[in-house]
Amino acid sequence: MTSHRREAFVLTVAVGLIGITFGVFADSVGLGLAQASALSVLTFTGASQFAAVSVIGSGGNPVAAVGSALLLAARNSLYGPVVAPYLRSRPGRRALAAHFVIDETTAMASAQDDPETARDAFWFTGLWLFVFWNVGTVVGVLVGGLLEDPGAWGLDAAFPAAFMALIVPHVRTRPGQVTAALGTVIAVVAVPLTPAGVPMLLAALAVGPGLWVRSRQARGRTAT
Repeated sequence: MTSHRREAFVLTVAVGLIGITFGVFADSVGLGLAQASALSVLTFTGASQFAAVSVIGSGGNPVAAVGSALLLAARNSLYGPVVAPYLRSRPGRRALAAHFVIDETTAMASAQDDPETARDAFWFTGLWLFVFWNVGTVVGVLVGGLLEDPGAWGLDAAFPAAFMALIVPHVRTRPGQVTAALGTVIAVVAVPLTPAGVPMLLAALAVGPGLWVRSRQARGRTAT
């Protein structure tokens, strides 16, 4: 096995273990095996799945759950231009590849030195990750049914931890800090006033000021 495939395989196994956590979490909020598996097969982006299940577990309605999931999944659209040069193939295969455009596949593909290896890394990571994530989901739901209180294992912290992992790289910049601070204020104010899931959607309004700060920084660099 080549080095990039070996690294990708280790990564997919690790993410598959998080899939078990998702399955347990899904079971704890009342989702059945078919529902949890459908989320993993059709959505296949962990942060969005945790977001949707978290909203459902908090009593939110389906619209808020889907909106929160779409909000987090929107970042995957930015990965398209990164991996597109490696995936020039027939339309059917490109459509399948679009389902695999997520954090891990993009990271593995973009880390390679040549297009052929990048393409192989993308497909190898995507296919194995799909297998392990979905198997992990099934195992998690089955295990979750045997646990009296999944929260006692700290599994309810999985989504906040995953969300923080996504945020940390962005708050190192001034625009990211402005967005995070304003989004936090909006969410804190909205939590007692709006249904579950809606504060997350409203917090997305903070992206506008963050983009404005970034554009001002860019103009300042151009001027100098």
